[in-house]
Amino acid sequence: MSLQATAPAVSPTLDFDPDLVRSFDRHGPRYTSYPTADRFDAGFDELAYRAAAEQRNAGGALRPLSLYVHLPFCRSLCFYCGCNKIVTRDASKAARYLDYLDREIALQSALFRDDPRVAQMHWGGGTPTYYDTAQLRALFGRIADRFDLARGGDYSIEIDPRTLTTGSIEALRDIGFNRVSFGVQDFNPAVQAAVNRLQSQEHTLSALAAARACGFESINIDLIYGLPLQTPGGFAETLATVVEARPSRIALYNYAHLPALFKAQRRINDRDLPSAETRLELLGIAIDRLGAAGYQYIGMDHFALPGDPLALAQRQGRLQRNFQGYSSGPECDLVGLGVSAIGALGPHYAQNFRSLPEYYGSLDRGRLPVMRGRRLSADDLLRRSVIHSLMCQFTLSKSALEIAYLVDFDHYFASELQDLRELESLGLVTVGKDWIAVTPRGRYVIRGICMVFDRYLRQQAPDVRQYSRVV
Repeated sequence: MSLQATAPAVSPTLDFDPDLVRSFDRHGPRYTSYPTADRFDAGFDELAYRAAAEQRNAGGALRPLSLYVHLPFCRSLCFYCGCNKIVTRDASKAARYLDYLDREIALQSALFRDDPRVAQMHWGGGTPTYYDTAQLRALFGRIADRFDLARGGDYSIEIDPRTLTTGSIEALRDIGFNRVSFGVQDFNPAVQAAVNRLQSQEHTLSALAAARACGFESINIDLIYGLPLQTPGGFAETLATVVEARPSRIALYNYAHLPALFKAQRRINDRDLPSAETRLELLGIAIDRLGAAGYQYIGMDHFALPGDPLALAQRQGRLQRNFQGYSSGPECDLVGLGVSAIGALGPHYAQNFRSLPEYYGSLDRGRLPVMRGRRLSADDLLRRSVIHSLMCQFTLSKSALEIAYLVDFDHYFASELQDLRELESLGLVTVGKDWIAVTPRGRYVIRGICMVFDRYLRQQAPDVRQYSRVV
């Protein structure tokens, strides 16, 4: 009998308690990886990455690959953005980048020539649709020539609706993409002006309708709460419009105002930012409206309709989480392509150089542009499993982890379990003999619950201000 079959029942509902959430309004990691990227080491270089690939190839039964392609160029600057992007209208700079990206694709694909199966691919940025469809088609073709793209795989692309026409959306589907994510953030014109992203509701909804008409299997919309000049009434109108459009997924992010880290954010007037109480009200409105519309809370800001593959994967206990967020596909090794891209091969993480001169310079020398990375310890791997189980399934099986990692769970995590008792007294988790489960009341503070198991936060007390706020 499978361990999943004996798991405690987990309700699909989300019990939003504003007072409780307010008490957890602190800085913390998003746990797209554990350890988090700030724990990567420059000592993990190209040679270490090549050794990790060789180790993977020598393993026999291999996991399929997932590719992340970073296309950093944008035509205009969105003031809220914290992504690694390059704002330019000089198309020659973007074309040059494709030439270097092709060099990296060739070097990377050579490492996986014995088993180049790809089950997932995601293009992000920046703005991938900065490029015209001919350039995107050529890039997709170069990847398909060097890797084995599985029939029926998940191939997604992030879209700025302002860059597209109905014809170009149809072209993206014809190229091979079957999943699409639209950046919206907020439809209110005053909010859009405050963040320098003017985007008409009509054009966005037209693009979404075109994507649905030409057969995209999954459509996601990104929203952000906590932006300057947002009000409960205005954001409720945005939510009503989005819900009526009925995307299969909605990502609801809290705006992380970190102007010391992201220069663009210095152009936002701090006085225009919603108060902590207003932010919490915005969040509560969103949760109420999305729940009433039938969207299920997947975790970490993500909502999906019950029939979406993410919701189905969570019910079946096979939801995954990686550097791109949640995934319904099989567990994969991740290959990061492009400037700043992050990959994960088994117990290894690697990140490319974050600046174009360093990225180009490495490729000019015929070397993979690996800037830093990490080989995970046995403790890292165990804690990664704990955190990802809680983030994806809201439960974890102590016995399954004991079998997989040869530990006595209660003894190994004695200090953590003591801290969990306090969270249990607040009704956030239940801690049993064999299982730990997050309650509906605790789901929206899952980051705070997972932080209990983060050894680096417990022992080294880093400056958590480098992370976004939990709420």
